[in-house]
Amino acid sequence: MSWFTTNTVAAFLLPPLSLLLVLALGIFLLYRRKKSAKAVLLTALALLWLASTPYVAESGLHLLEERTSIPDIQRQQADAIVILGGGTYFHAPDYAGQDTVSEPTLVRLRYGARLQRETGKPILVSGGKPHGNQLSEAQQMKVALEQDFRIPVRWTEDTSDNTFENAHHSFRMLQQQGIRKIYLVTHGWHMPRAAEVFRRAGFEVVEAPTAFTTRYRTDLLAFLPRAESLVDSKIFVHEAIGLLWYRIRSTISN
Repeated sequence: MSWFTTNTVAAFLLPPLSLLLVLALGIFLLYRRKKSAKAVLLTALALLWLASTPYVAESGLHLLEERTSIPDIQRQQADAIVILGGGTYFHAPDYAGQDTVSEPTLVRLRYGARLQRETGKPILVSGGKPHGNQLSEAQQMKVALEQDFRIPVRWTEDTSDNTFENAHHSFRMLQQQGIRKIYLVTHGWHMPRAAEVFRRAGFEVVEAPTAFTTRYRTDLLAFLPRAESLVDSKIFVHEAIGLLWYRIRSTISN
């Protein structure tokens, strides 16, 4: 399934479009089945409120992040560091109109650079051209690591368009070097799905998550709807669906 097809299907399953579709269904039913319409409209309102509430959205991400932890570098040794791409900052005006790494990718690179300084292990960056851009995410990551962090990149895997391909293409590259045990760097909420698919690809994974969801304090504002919380809810639902899909895919293949 192509990147465009996958993301088109995902758009219909994830908030806010999925919630808007429920709302549209309720409005449609108003003219045919008023009792059913009221139930659907109330459901849409409740789901939209919950999905846009910081406390609820962040709690969903915490459920994912609780399934991973920061590695003990002294006890958990690996042979290479794999950093996953997290998107592109397209045609960046402040970088002469060139494509460069996005903010989520930059966060992962920062932690990967720290890990490399602590362990001395070589780095593989992984990310292709899902949007059809000229410079792959992996190439952008290599430039950022070497020019901005002064950290060398040994391998560049630039043909993958999703996490599943990240894992399998990276495994083929590192297997040729006799490397099977890796530090895997990605966001904390992404780690459960990423680590699972990398293990299924053949790696022994030492999870090295970063960018956990934290809050200064919990007050009234944490329970008032905010637009940015819809992004967190979208991430949670996306990861939950991804984990379920990988389980189904694994069951079918076995």
